[in-house]
Amino acid sequence: MKKNTITKVYCTPKQLKIPIEIEKIIDFSDPVYSFSEIIDCIDLTSYFADKKGCKIGRPRYSYIVLLKIVLFSFMENGYLSLRKIEKSCKTDIRYMWLLDDMKAPSFVTIGNFIRDNLTNSIENIFLAINKVIFEKEQVDLEHTYIDGTKIEANANKYSWVWKKSCINNRNKVFEKISEIIEKINIQDLVSFNIKIEKRSEYAIEYVEEILREYKKLLLIDENKFVYGKGKRKTDYQRKYETLKEYKEKLMSYAKHIEICGEHRGSYSKTDNSATFMRIKRDYMGNDQLLPAYNMQVAVCDEYIATIDIKQYASDTDCFIPLMEKYNMYYGKYPKYPIADAAYGSFNNYIYCEKHGMEKFMKFTMFEKETKDQKYKDNPYRAVNFKQDELGNLVCPNGRKFKFKYEQHVKGNHYGRTEEIYECENCEGCSHKEKCCPKAKYNRTIRLNHELTSIHEEVLRNLCSAQGALLCMNRSIQAEGTYGILKWDKSYKRVRRKGLDNVNLEFILIACGFNLNKYHNKKYRIDKCA
Repeated sequence: MKKNTITKVYCTPKQLKIPIEIEKIIDFSDPVYSFSEIIDCIDLTSYFADKKGCKIGRPRYSYIVLLKIVLFSFMENGYLSLRKIEKSCKTDIRYMWLLDDMKAPSFVTIGNFIRDNLTNSIENIFLAINKVIFEKEQVDLEHTYIDGTKIEANANKYSWVWKKSCINNRNKVFEKISEIIEKINIQDLVSFNIKIEKRSEYAIEYVEEILREYKKLLLIDENKFVYGKGKRKTDYQRKYETLKEYKEKLMSYAKHIEICGEHRGSYSKTDNSATFMRIKRDYMGNDQLLPAYNMQVAVCDEYIATIDIKQYASDTDCFIPLMEKYNMYYGKYPKYPIADAAYGSFNNYIYCEKHGMEKFMKFTMFEKETKDQKYKDNPYRAVNFKQDELGNLVCPNGRKFKFKYEQHVKGNHYGRTEEIYECENCEGCSHKEKCCPKAKYNRTIRLNHELTSIHEEVLRNLCSAQGALLCMNRSIQAEGTYGILKWDKSYKRVRRKGLDNVNLEFILIACGFNLNKYHNKKYRIDKCA
């Protein structure tokens, strides 16, 4: 008897096979294993407060799993939007492995978690990650390479507010208020035998008091004010409305000046924390100022050890806060802080002396001092003037410079003063064209012997073999860090608004950078072995 062969297949190639071992599918050299190696060494539960209360509804997502998802996405991509993180959780097998059978969270859940739970704890998480990596890699914290860059803010390019313009316009309003007070005194208040006091500056409360008294004395009723075509305003109405308009302008200018604060000269209306700076990415090609943040990093052995966000453009003022943060993180100051000429100032050099740090920061004229021999040996430079037996400075033509006075240097924290000297007589001098061609009278020079000796020490440090090696390393490590973030990871503009939110974003990027750097170093070593 012939048997019928059943050839029909009841399964498909896409049919789910049980059991599934995801670890066997993911390649052994994948970054997710290096990521887990570091994160599993940290007790993440201590960074999230347990929210007790009503337990009605479905259980919330695990904060630890959400943190792993966020950090791994920043490690892989430098920066990844919330919607792309959600998509990766649904399609990327590595994210599924990190989720550990948990349902893929939505972008809203991820965004709420970052905003509500990471804003205050991300800095401690960054330190915990660094502690594990630095112990494994034996990172040298004595040498740190410092650099800064301006990152464009998530703000309108033409929404600027200038502090100086607000101050100038406010002063003009003060003058107009004085004029209208003069008119009120002469025309309206003579019969009452009252005179409003005029001032050089007017507080908003004082203008409000003037309006109240003026309204009370002249029995002004705002409900009877007329507006529109064909209506004639009374003289009282015009003066009252003009003074009220000036008060509103003063309130507006006061608000702008308060937002700018003491150390800023501008801000953006669409992101009040952003300051207008000159950055390398110029859309118009006309040296246009753009809203940006000043991002400072201290790099140790290719890892970001400290990160700081400032709202002002000068790198000089960023050095001391960065070093204070470094000391707060690691309990000590670096012995060798290496930075470029933007950080070389008297304040920073004295700060290094006070905290036991060597001076390896270039100053403004460092390149000319080291590469332009003609400039260095120029006999008409004040630092090259010789001294006579009495200690007086003598110019190349043999004329003495007499001490006039000492002048305090503005913005200095350590009492720096400059000594002003004046030549006894420059009239008829044959060297005048080379010495001081633009001087109308006798030449004056400014000297600070302490700063000059510091510059000589910096030159000795940086021109040594150790200094040359450290400068080369700084260009590789500090500037290379920004090269990776800006060009490899395409992070050229801030996504969030507000100083706290931008600081959160930068620290997340720094966490991802260090984790990615650890994986790359580890994989290179394994590959060589």
